[in-house]
Amino acid sequence: MSTDWAPTVTPRPPINRARGTGDAAPNSCTRSDSTENDFTQLKARYCSEGDVNGSSAKSFLIIGGIFVTSIGALALVYLSFPNLGENERHVLKLPTTMDDAKALGKVLSKYTDTHYYQVLVAYFSTYVFLQSFAIPGSIFLSILSGFLFPFPTALFFVCLSSASGASFCYLLSYLVGRRIVWRHFPKRAAEWSLHVQRNREHLLNYMIFLRITPFLPNWFINITAPVINVPLAPFFFGTFLGVAPPSFVAIKAGITIQQLTSSSETVTYTSLLVMAVLAMISLLPVIFKDRLRKKFD
Repeated sequence: MSTDWAPTVTPRPPINRARGTGDAAPNSCTRSDSTENDFTQLKARYCSEGDVNGSSAKSFLIIGGIFVTSIGALALVYLSFPNLGENERHVLKLPTTMDDAKALGKVLSKYTDTHYYQVLVAYFSTYVFLQSFAIPGSIFLSILSGFLFPFPTALFFVCLSSASGASFCYLLSYLVGRRIVWRHFPKRAAEWSLHVQRNREHLLNYMIFLRITPFLPNWFINITAPVINVPLAPFFFGTFLGVAPPSFVAIKAGITIQQLTSSSETVTYTSLLVMAVLAMISLLPVIFKDRLRKKFD
């Protein structure tokens, strides 16, 4: 018998583990590639926008013009004020201390009955101006509102002024800050923007939480929100609702403004506890929604 015969063995084709062929790539690698692609697209998109939309110098000139125009509009508001006495005119200025707020409150309280709407418009305009250009002093105006107006009116206009001024600051930052950050820190900006996109459905809750809590200063939130692509609508309404609890505390303290010696006296342990509870409540929809999603998935 011949022993030259041997079974024919068909060689097995090599396994191609490249992405898209052969065995499936691990999920972590796919997720990493997807994230890197998102970063690349975001950087390309906004870096190109920065080049197309013009120079930063032009934007700063525009902001300077807006600032000067705002000062002019504010001056017109105060020119429409009733005639003040010689000893009252020097008090009519932006309060920077509690003594300034007390003196201003005494003067304005004389005119709230006869010139109520003029005082209200001047108050609203000044508050929006301070918030728009991130100028300190709005805390004293919040306290002062409790002394000048009925509580519901004061709370509504403080929240509206805060949300309106913060939105103007948002738009100014969109005009200048967004371009600068995306041009000089594209990867960091892309990471923040990607995080915002992934949590887009919860942005209102996060904004309310940030406004209630003191973790980040309000001016920082106003300036960075457009840089990381937070939409204006949840930004405005989140600010309106989020500033209500701390404003409630300040307005309540303003009722007894003459007894205060500093703005820090408006904050008590009880008010801090209440704001902490409200901050947690603002995140409950996010927590429960994520848990339900994981349960059904």
